[in-house]
Amino acid sequence: MAYPLDNALYQWEEGDRRLRELSADPRLGGRLRRAVDAIRDELRRRIGPTFTSADLAELYGRGTDWCLEAAMRSASVDFDPQAVIDGAFHEYLRGATDYAGGRLVRQD
Repeated sequence: MAYPLDNALYQWEEGDRRLRELSADPRLGGRLRRAVDAIRDELRRRIGPTFTSADLAELYGRGTDWCLEAAMRSASVDFDPQAVIDGAFHEYLRGATDYAGGRLVRQD
């Protein structure tokens, strides 16, 4: 069963919001960026450069333990790991073929 896209979008937007709040702390900024970048690199390996938002939601729905592992390898994540994971998915969503200008685009 596919992960509900609306749920994923909500979680990713909230994660992005929380990630921006955390990034305001200069002591965390660099570690957060490294953790997000590590997750985005792993997303690129797992889903590739051409994907839809539904493809990304389906990957998210299969579990994100691998995201935490990637983040921990790159930076100590002793702060809201869900924000890092969801924020990384939100950033990667921008590359979806059906996402532009901050919103989903209907493909007919």
